Amino acid sequence: MVVHVLDQYYLAITILITTVYQLLGFFIAWSFQFDKITDFTGGSNFFILAFITLCFGGTFHTRSIVASVFVMVWAIRLAGFLLFRVLKTGSDTRFDNIRSHFFKFLGTYVQVWAVSLPVTVLNSPAVSDTSHGGSNPSFGTGRDIAGITLWVIGWVIESVADVQKFRFKSSKPPKDQPPTMGIWAWSRHPPYFGEIVCWWGIWMLCLSPSTDGSLTGGAKRAQYAAITSPLFTTILLLFGSGVPTAEKPTAERFYLLTYAPSNKDKYPGAWKAYKEYLRSTSILLPLPPAIYRPLPDQVKRWLLLDLPFFGFDEKTDGVTALEKVKQGSDERNR
Repeated sequence: MVVHVLDQYYLAITILITTVYQLLGFFIAWSFQFDKITDFTGGSNFFILAFITLCFGGTFHTRSIVASVFVMVWAIRLAGFLLFRVLKTGSDTRFDNIRSHFFKFLGTYVQVWAVSLPVTVLNSPAVSDTSHGGSNPSFGTGRDIAGITLWVIGWVIESVADVQKFRFKSSKPPKDQPPTMGIWAWSRHPPYFGEIVCWWGIWMLCLSPSTDGSLTGGAKRAQYAAITSPLFTTILLLFGSGVPTAEKPTAERFYLLTYAPSNKDKYPGAWKAYKEYLRSTSILLPLPPAIYRPLPDQVKRWLLLDLPFFGFDEKTDGVTALEKVKQGSDERNR
């Protein structure tokens, strides 16, 4: 039985669920200033929205089940992995600069509702209730197949990359060794690439009622508007909480291994080795180093998105990093 609640697209009810759930997790994490539930709360919220909207929709069309299960599988794996990792490490360094800032920390949750939109809209009465204007074309359209293919590729890349990186760190490698194991030899951020591909696949899978069915008017516009999900994911990971939080900090760490006074002569080749890793390894799209390395810089920057502002400038960023080290040393010696 279809459940009609607040609006025909389930937008309001999913906002309410997300707000209550995330605020509860946020206040616990912010009040105690720890990260042990931050990623779990975010990941599990995706599961909750997919499950509830599927049950509320009540039609259980094959496409709705497949799309919802894909989101739930993605959410369980990610939330479980990140919870396991933070329990092992004790904290999540990605939150170091925002943990003590209320609104910055709260902002880490805003993407959940927007990214869930393709499945939320698909499961809603406006799209899936065929007795009231919805549409359910036969499962197996070209977009269904393309969406499933993209999701599987993205999920495998993201999952394998997370495991490989965790095992690499757990093996306690030399400090001056870049992560060149497995798929990390082809991409500097394979989990982000995999996540982006997953959500483009989900949106494409959910779109068939509009492209191959009989949806019209607001329901059709809502499905196309749900492209907000993969676009938001792509923009967030490329320019927000993804690549920018890792690129310069990682480069700074290798730079200081070579040039920080406290590391004098310990790791003389660390920065040179890391710069070679940057020249040989795509920032996002996995490519064999033999193909990526000889590409022109303009292709790497503007086509493969290794944009200039991601880079670590020795003349500016390097000087700033050394000054921070000196200031920290001076404060400890007072």
